[in-house]
Amino acid sequence: MSRTPITLVVLMIFSLAAIIGAIVLLLVARFSFAERATFEVNGVELIMEGVIDGSTPGRLKRALDDNPGLEWIVLDYVPGSANDEANLRAARMVRDRGLNTLVPSNAMIASGGTDFFLAGVERVVEDGACIGVHSWSGGDVEAEPVDLPRNHPEHQKYLDFYGAVGIDTDFYWYTLQAAPAEGMHWMSESEMRSYAVGTDYEPASETDTTRCDDR
Repeated sequence: MSRTPITLVVLMIFSLAAIIGAIVLLLVARFSFAERATFEVNGVELIMEGVIDGSTPGRLKRALDDNPGLEWIVLDYVPGSANDEANLRAARMVRDRGLNTLVPSNAMIASGGTDFFLAGVERVVEDGACIGVHSWSGGDVEAEPVDLPRNHPEHQKYLDFYGAVGIDTDFYWYTLQAAPAEGMHWMSESEMRSYAVGTDYEPASETDTTRCDDR
């Protein structure tokens, strides 16, 4: 039996809906396997692992208040944030407290985790560390962030943050171009240096040949 044009259109719509649903599930799964960010004190270091969410600013504040001798936040595995506003608040706290940040050689940070790292006064990147960037998603617009005019209000909270932590806003525009929200671009050392991601680059403390996508 031949299918009518209407039947074919309906099938196409259902197929498109299934594809969109699969993409959404992949984006959700990206963070579902990582627990929310945790903090563990180790001398003058605060070890951070997990996804930044709405509870992160409060838990970070308690950790800092309870341990006034902390000097460094070591980001072992911070793949992103589930709440950009909370991430920017937590990151500003790092800068306001005069703390430094470090990404070890076997570590991975990406997306909002990279923004959090940039809040450090001193920012150490060990050789082999994975630092990922991409465009953001969400907000009150349907257009891709890279397609919005540069004076669009959706950009402003990010531009204000980079200005507050002393990062050239060229970095923000670079992240929008580097990869779409559903992708990830792993920065080369030359890119890190070009955008002053780190203030210091040190030899690897541990050897890890795992690909960034697999960490």
